[in-house]
Amino acid sequence: MTEYLILAAAAFLAGMLNTVAGGGTFLTFPALVYTGVPPVAANATSAVAVFPGYLGGALGFRQEIAAFDRKRLLKIVGVTAIGGLIGSVLLLVSSNEAFSVVVPFLLALATIVFALGSRIQTWAARHSLGNSDGPWSTLIVSIYGGYFNGGLGIVLLALFSLWGMRDINLMNGLKTGLSFVLSAISVATFAVAGIVEWRQAIVMMIAATVGGYAGAPVARALPAKVVKFIVVLVGATMSIAFFWRAFA
Repeated sequence: MTEYLILAAAAFLAGMLNTVAGGGTFLTFPALVYTGVPPVAANATSAVAVFPGYLGGALGFRQEIAAFDRKRLLKIVGVTAIGGLIGSVLLLVSSNEAFSVVVPFLLALATIVFALGSRIQTWAARHSLGNSDGPWSTLIVSIYGGYFNGGLGIVLLALFSLWGMRDINLMNGLKTGLSFVLSAISVATFAVAGIVEWRQAIVMMIAATVGGYAGAPVARALPAKVVKFIVVLVGATMSIAFFWRAFA
């Protein structure tokens, strides 16, 4: 019961973080590992736990997504699905030992990406490639997202800036929609492979959904800098903890 309370609390807070700014993976994945779930299964279960939030977000931006060029959207979605599948399969063939070594670096990378998100987007905007979909860059980002999706939203926004996109509502809609597609592929792959801990996943999905709803008033009340500091602090703490766990 104590373990499920820990998972529910982590998922609730993760749902709030994802609504406010992102970074929920910094809580759900470590909580699963702490309660004894092997790292690979913990990553898969974490992906399942936060999946419903992407669907709600995609529906919320359905007008922006519908306004996007249909042919171009299908192309981007196709590349994203392929990349997500490749990343998911790479996770399946990773041993728990190997993944445990990689995880601290992934958490640290996600934390840095989140901390420098606005600067990364500014740099990408300055180096805009114009009206280009960049299939190879989309594929690489999607592979990362299928393998470990920490900081994926910021990376996707930077990618869109690199394409020359400037409409933030459209960018957020496309980001949420692609995250949903990528997560759907990952969740299906992990489910078929049988590596999802469903009891934990269901508890966390419910808690994350409630947390996401509760996060809206928090997002309005807290200054953006405070929220960002909290997420970066959590990410840095978890990165250090997993470096210690892997190499101490």
